Amino acid sequence: MSDIWGYRPAVAHATNSALTGYEVEASDGSVGRVDKHSGEVRAEYLVVDTGVRSFGSHVLLPAGTITEIDEEKRKIFVDRTKGQIRNAPPFDRDEHLGEAGFLEEIGRYYAGTRI
Repeated sequence: MSDIWGYRPAVAHATNSALTGYEVEASDGSVGRVDKHSGEVRAEYLVVDTGVRSFGSHVLLPAGTITEIDEEKRKIFVDRTKGQIRNAPPFDRDEHLGEAGFLEEIGRYYAGTRI
């Protein structure tokens, strides 16, 4: 996948929905719930409230990590492990949200962690 910041064609049809509150599932278990959904072109991502200190309180997941959106079950599935998400550059909502340099750093990290 060349564009980590865009939804995959297989999941793009579901992106018009409000995703806030959906559960997020890594390949090896639950990560948390969507707190914010950005639909900006070429900068689509989810801010996930993990509610777990070992992750930090929020993580940022580029839309390109999403493999499926189950609207009936209100779940989003991503193709990264909990460990890969936990090891991502630390995310501080107030400091990093929308910051281009941070988005580049996150993009490089997740592009290198495909499973």
